[in-house]
Amino acid sequence: MLENLRLSFQSIWAHKMRSFLTMLGIIIGIASIIAIVSTIQGTNEQIKNELIGAGSNVVDVVLKKNGNELSIYSSSDIPYGVPEVSDATKEEILALDTVENVTSYSMRESADSVYYQNTQIEYPNIYGIDTRYFATLGYSIRSGRGFVEEDFTEFRTVVIIDSVLADAAFPNEDPVGNVIEINSVPFTIVGVVVDSDSNYTASINSISDYYTYEYSETGSLFIPKACWPIIYCFDEPENVVVKAVSTDDMDKAGASAKEILNKTISSNQSDVKYDAEDLVSQAKQIDLLSSTTNSQLIWIASISLLVGGIGVMNIMMVSVTERTSEIGLKKAIGARQGAILGQFLTEAVVLTSIGGMIGVGAGIGMAYAIGRVSDIPIAISVPASVIAVLFSMLIGIIFGLMPSMKAANLDPIEALRRE
Repeated sequence: MLENLRLSFQSIWAHKMRSFLTMLGIIIGIASIIAIVSTIQGTNEQIKNELIGAGSNVVDVVLKKNGNELSIYSSSDIPYGVPEVSDATKEEILALDTVENVTSYSMRESADSVYYQNTQIEYPNIYGIDTRYFATLGYSIRSGRGFVEEDFTEFRTVVIIDSVLADAAFPNEDPVGNVIEINSVPFTIVGVVVDSDSNYTASINSISDYYTYEYSETGSLFIPKACWPIIYCFDEPENVVVKAVSTDDMDKAGASAKEILNKTISSNQSDVKYDAEDLVSQAKQIDLLSSTTNSQLIWIASISLLVGGIGVMNIMMVSVTERTSEIGLKKAIGARQGAILGQFLTEAVVLTSIGGMIGVGAGIGMAYAIGRVSDIPIAISVPASVIAVLFSMLIGIIFGLMPSMKAANLDPIEALRRE
C-alpha cells in the first residue's frame, strides 16, 4: 500500500498541470457543496435566534380565549374558573425533567396611566411578577436592587424598571429612588434591570421587521405580584414562562406545562385554555423549507462531481495507455493482476482525495467570502467537510475502477510489444 501511495504521488507530481486540471471538476463540486451547506446552516441558526432568542430557552404559556390571547382591562374581562397560578402548580412544572425554571406574571400592555412628576411615561408594559421572574428570563441588575421577600409579604409599593424605560424617561439621572405613579398609586423605583437579550440584534430587512423588533421596544416596569390588586383592584389569572433545559426541550417543556396548567381550570370553562408558544416547531419548519430548497442547489453542484469523475476516468485511461509497457514489464516479472489493479486504483483515489481536500478549503473560503459580501451568517460543518473528502475518495474508486481493471487485464506479451 505504501509503495502504491509513493508511486501515485510520483505520477501526479510528474504531470502536475494535467493532474490539477483533472482535479478541477472535483474541486469545484466539493467547494460548491461546502459553501452551500455552510450558508444553509448559518441561515438556519439565524432563523432559530430570531424566532426563539439568542439561547434564552424560554417559552411563554399564555391564556387564550377562543384561540386568541386573553387581554384583561377590567374585572368583566376576567374569565370564571381560571385561578391564579399557585406555588404548588409551579413546583409541579419545575419538577419536569425538561424544565429548568418557571415563573408566573400578570401584564398590562401599553399602559397609559404611568406618570413621573406630572409627565406621562409613554405606554410602558406593566408586569406583576413573582420572585423567580428575573432569574427565569435572564434579567440582571444594572443599578439598585432586585425584589426581596419582604416586598411581597409586606406589600411594599416598589417598582423595578428595565434599561429601555430608564434611558427614555431618566436620560440624565439615576432613576433609583425616584417615585412614579401607576394608576395614581406612588411606587418607589428600587432598581433597573437589563434583559439578557439586550445585546442581541435581530436582522431587520423590511418595514415589517422594524415594527416587529424595534417599534415594540416601549420599555417595561415590574411590581411585586402581591401589589397587583393595589393598582387594578382585583386578582386575575396569570400567564407562565417556562425556561427549558435546552433549546431542543422547549417544545416538550411548553407542552407539559400547558397540560398541568389546564388541569387547574374549571371543567365548566371551555373557552379559555393555556397554550404554549411553538417557536421551535416554526423554526424547524423554516429549516426544513430552507434545506429542501437548497438541497436542489446541492444536486446541481453535484453535477460538477460527476463531470470531475468522468475527467478522472479519462485521464486514468490515458495513463494506462501511456504506461502499457511498464505494466507489461511488471506482469512479466511476476506482478499479479491485484497488484496492478491496486496501483492504478490507489492513484485514482489519491488524485480525487487531493481534489476533495482542496475543494473543502476552497469551499470554506467561498462561504466566508459570500458571508462578507452578502451579510449572510456562516456555520462551517466539520461532518460535511469530512463526508465531502470521503465522497471524493469514493468517486476515485468508482471512476478509477474501469481503467484499473483495463490495466490489470492487459496481456503482458502484447503490452511489451507496444511502444
